[in-house]
Amino acid sequence: MAYALDTLSYAKRLRDAGIAQQQAEAHAEAAREFVMGELVTKADLQAVKADLQVVKADLLAAMDTLSLRLTLRLGVMLAAGLATLAAVIKL
Repeated sequence: MAYALDTLSYAKRLRDAGIAQQQAEAHAEAAREFVMGELVTKADLQAVKADLQVVKADLLAAMDTLSLRLTLRLGVMLAAGLATLAAVIKL
């Protein structure tokens, strides 16, 4: 649901507060441009969600790769340690 700024009511309220009609209308138009320019739509949110899902998938893949690399390094260090221990025991 998108919200729109009711510039007519906004300008009327400014006029009722004592501001000149031209100034009230200009102020209402400027406020509308500012608010509507920063308004996020459902399509914007869906695009960001899709981008975040791609980033999440990439991060999960990178984490899996790092996990495998760390497991391999630990295995190599353990094997090297056991080989060194065996060599020391044989001496």
